[in-house]
Amino acid sequence: MHTVESIAKVLVVGLILGAGLPALFAVGLKLHADGAGDEHADGTVTAPNPALKAAGYLLFGLVVAVIIVGILWVCRHTLDYHLGIRVFPESVY
Repeated sequence: MHTVESIAKVLVVGLILGAGLPALFAVGLKLHADGAGDEHADGTVTAPNPALKAAGYLLFGLVVAVIIVGILWVCRHTLDYHLGIRVFPESVY
């Protein structure tokens, strides 16, 4: 049963990071594009929506933060060994 639980954990994390982060990035792109305003073919202009652009930037920042934490997590032992920098609490080493 331990093997099945481990496989399920890896599957869930893989789905969240493998499909969830790109989906968040795509939603951020859509919000940013919708918030930028537009010029229609008949010459009318849609005003920009700063709230949508800010939400897009917030999602971009979230994706970047998760990527940085992931890189630091992978490099945590190397950073500790060579530089003496402990990025995460003692309990996760």
